[in-house]
Amino acid sequence: MERRRVVVTGMGAVTPVGLNVPESWNAVRSGTCGIAPITQYDPAGMKVQLAAEVKGFQPDELFGKAEARRMGRFTQFALAAARETLADSGFQVENANPRRCGVIVSSGIGGIGITENEHDRGLEKGWDRVSPFFIPSGICNMAAGRVSIESGFQGMSTCPVTACAGGTNAVGDAFHYIRDGYAEVMLCGGTEAALTPLAVGGFTSMKALSQSTDPNRASIPFDAERNGFVMGEGAGILLLEELEHALARNAKIYAEITGYGATCDAYHMTAPRPDGSGGAEAMAIALADGGAKPEDVDYINAHGTSTQLNDAGETAAVKTVFGSHAAKLAVSSTKSMTGHMLGAAGAVEAIFTVLALRDGFLPATIHYQVPDPACDLDVVPNQGRAADLRCALSNSLGFGGHNGSLLFQKWEA
Repeated sequence: MERRRVVVTGMGAVTPVGLNVPESWNAVRSGTCGIAPITQYDPAGMKVQLAAEVKGFQPDELFGKAEARRMGRFTQFALAAARETLADSGFQVENANPRRCGVIVSSGIGGIGITENEHDRGLEKGWDRVSPFFIPSGICNMAAGRVSIESGFQGMSTCPVTACAGGTNAVGDAFHYIRDGYAEVMLCGGTEAALTPLAVGGFTSMKALSQSTDPNRASIPFDAERNGFVMGEGAGILLLEELEHALARNAKIYAEITGYGATCDAYHMTAPRPDGSGGAEAMAIALADGGAKPEDVDYINAHGTSTQLNDAGETAAVKTVFGSHAAKLAVSSTKSMTGHMLGAAGAVEAIFTVLALRDGFLPATIHYQVPDPACDLDVVPNQGRAADLRCALSNSLGFGGHNGSLLFQKWEA
C-alpha cells in the first residue's frame, strides 16, 4: 500500500519565551532567555532558585474563573495552545468526519501541583474532604481529554507518558496514525506544568538540575561547564493532516513530516547509554522511515539538556549516524532559551524545527562559552543565522531510556 503523505497545517504554543507561536519564535530568533528566579512558590532554603516559567498567562481570562479552577495548569496550557493551533490551521471539524480526527497529547507528570495541594488539604481537613476535581483535573491524560472535548475530535484520544520524549512520541505516533490510514487529522503535542516544590526538589535530589543562580550560566547545552538542566513549563500543539485532505481545503502548509523513529536504551532508569546508541538508532530509523540519506539533513534540534551525560551521548549519537557529514550539520539546543519543558519539550521543539525550515533560520544555542571536546559539533553558538535548510531532525530522549526522533522536510508547493 502506498504511504499517505502528512503535513503540518497548524501550530500553537505556550512557552517561557512567549504565549503563542509568533511570540515564542521571535524570541528564539532573537536569542531571548526565558530563565529567571522562581516566582510560583518561595524557593528560600532550596538549592535550585531558577526556572523557565511561563509569564503573563491568564487562565481566568481565557476560560472563565470557574472553568479555569477545574483544570490543572498543564491542561490550561494545552487548551490554549490547541485553540491557537485550530485557529491557525483554519480547520473546522464541522466540515470533516469527527471520528477521523484524533488527539495525542503527552504530559510527563500531569497535575503534580494539584496532588501536592490536595494532599495538604487531606492532612488538614480529612481525606474525604479533598476536592472532587482532584482526580479528573490531575491525571496525565486529562489534557488530551479536554482538547478532544473542546475541539469535537472523536477519534483516538490518548496520552503517551514517556518523560522527556513524550511530546515527540505524540507527534510521531500521530504522524504514523494518519500515514497508515486511521485518521485524516490529528491534534498532537505535549504539555507540562511541574514547577512545584516537590517536583523541583525531586529532580534536585537526583542531581539533575543546575544550581546556578545566574540565568546566563544555568541552561548551557554542550558547554564544558554545564551542570544540569533548568526546568521549564508550557505546551506545544501541532495539527497534522493527510496531504490530499489539506490540499482539498486549500490549507496553509508549514512543512511535511516524513519520518519518525522511537527506541529504548533498555539500560538505566535515568542515564542514557554513554555511546548514545539508543538515540542513534532512533535517528537512523527516522531517516529510513522518511527515505532520507544522512547527507540530506541540514539541521538537528537537539535534545541538548545541559547535562554532562546527555550532551556528550547525543553528540556521539549524531557522529554514529552521520559520520563525516556530522561536521557539516548545525546541531543546536533551544533549551538554552526555554529550559527543559519535560513532556512538552519535544512538541515545542518540533514547532521550532518546522519554523527553522520555513524561514531558513538556525536557532542558536545561547550562552555558550567554554567548548567541550566531547561536544565538538556546530552548536550554532550564541547567534542564530540564516541557512538554506531542506531537511531537519528533532530529537528527544527521556528518563526510562525512551528515544524519539522526528524528520521534517521543507514544504515547497
